[in-house]
Amino acid sequence: MTDLESFRTEVRDWLAANCPAEMRTPITRDADICWGGRQAKYTCEAQKLWLDRMGAKGWTVPEWPAEYGGGGLSKDEARVLASEMRRIKARSPLSSFGIWMLGPALLKYGNEAQKKEHLPRIARGEIRWCQGYSEPGAGSDLASLRTSAMLEGDHYVVNGQKVWTSYADKADWIFCLVRTDPAAAKHLGISFLLFDMASPGVSTSPIKLISGASPFCQTFFDNVKVPAENLMGVAGKGWDIAKYLLTHEREMIGGSDSTGGGGRDSLSQVAKRQIGMDAAILADTGLRTDIVRHEMNAWAFALTMERVKDEAKAGQGVGALSSMLKYYGTELNKDRMQLLMSIGGSDALAWEGPGEGEGDVARAWLRSRANSIEGGTSEINLNIIAKRVLELPGA
Repeated sequence: MTDLESFRTEVRDWLAANCPAEMRTPITRDADICWGGRQAKYTCEAQKLWLDRMGAKGWTVPEWPAEYGGGGLSKDEARVLASEMRRIKARSPLSSFGIWMLGPALLKYGNEAQKKEHLPRIARGEIRWCQGYSEPGAGSDLASLRTSAMLEGDHYVVNGQKVWTSYADKADWIFCLVRTDPAAAKHLGISFLLFDMASPGVSTSPIKLISGASPFCQTFFDNVKVPAENLMGVAGKGWDIAKYLLTHEREMIGGSDSTGGGGRDSLSQVAKRQIGMDAAILADTGLRTDIVRHEMNAWAFALTMERVKDEAKAGQGVGALSSMLKYYGTELNKDRMQLLMSIGGSDALAWEGPGEGEGDVARAWLRSRANSIEGGTSEINLNIIAKRVLELPGA
């Protein structure tokens, strides 16, 4: 038996003994997603137990170094873990901007004290993070941001406003772009700060979307004092960190699960359940064709994601390719939501009602429209692809 086969047996046995039965069912509503954090509300004891067990094992972030709360697994071992979780339909134990975005940036740019303070708590789901990037007047042109941070002795004083701050009202800490040198060129006067959302002077205001949900917020900073040691990297060099983090954000948005793995049903499974017969065939040949085409595209994209991740881990980086992943992944997710509406027919038009999850499909379809904006608009990403991936000449 090879080392990898032996590891697979170990993983299979551990999952069988430690993954609660309740965590082997599809994610059908937002409450099924575990975000962790100081304000976390768990749907059941099993959800918290699953997070605690995976966090203690380091398998919420299997490839992070063990000294920072990770599993210390190799790329191949992490792939085995993922495949074994898919085999038993295990849910992801933790969804986290700390894992998807801040963590990789901390590993690259953070000092040792910052890594030891923040990474293990991210891995265990103890702290929930939000992202302070976009501002009114500084969205696609992010480098025009005006939120200021002036150094006064051993701390920065932060003043300004952020917008579209996802889950800011539920987050514990924020990673935030601030302007520390107003006299410098716009890309050169930006720094990267980490601070507690419970700091005096921080306030949030949720923004209600057309879907009825309020995942985004306006976030205000009024003379917020942030310890100087919370500066990540070098003052005035935050734009480098921001760009690096954006590649991970775009990869995360683009990689939103369209294939049915990770605890979410595939479109074909949804369609079969909708007509109430596991072995039934949809009568609508056009819809059947659209579902098959989507799932083929989704699996091809998933393989592309795996290849890009392997190249990144081999030191080749992702860079501008993240824009391609974000754009195509966005289109896939929007297509999935549109097909779910088609599968549901008139039932999918329900907005609210007595049944659990009533209106979820319509609300998710409306929410998916924002995928083309968040993480960089589709237009911005297409320009990046044209210039930096395809190397097309400018106009």
